[in-house]
Amino acid sequence: MSDTTALPAAYEISCDPGRLDPARIHRWLSTDAYWALGRSREQQDRAIEGSLNFGAYDRTSGELVAYARVVTDRATFAWLCDVYVDRAARGKGIGTALVEAVRDHLGPLGLRRVLLAT
Repeated sequence: MSDTTALPAAYEISCDPGRLDPARIHRWLSTDAYWALGRSREQQDRAIEGSLNFGAYDRTSGELVAYARVVTDRATFAWLCDVYVDRAARGKGIGTALVEAVRDHLGPLGLRRVLLAT
């Protein structure tokens, strides 16, 4: 594994599904992510429900500032998808740190292949 990018101290990463903001995730992806334009809220909620989800949060406000979703069998394969950083939080290394947190979380599973594709 490569060195880990330092997440700015003002942010934290969690895979607790109870912290997610599904309405914000849907808004981001359905209006600003070319691979998910027009995705319905129902589809997005089902995608969240069936996936391993990661969020980056502002430590002060608790606000979700970035999101990543993993579809996996937790044995051989994982697909990293729907990686999105709020426009106001871009350029701070949050996206890189989020993807590295996903990598580190999946590492102990011994997956043969992890795919990132849009």
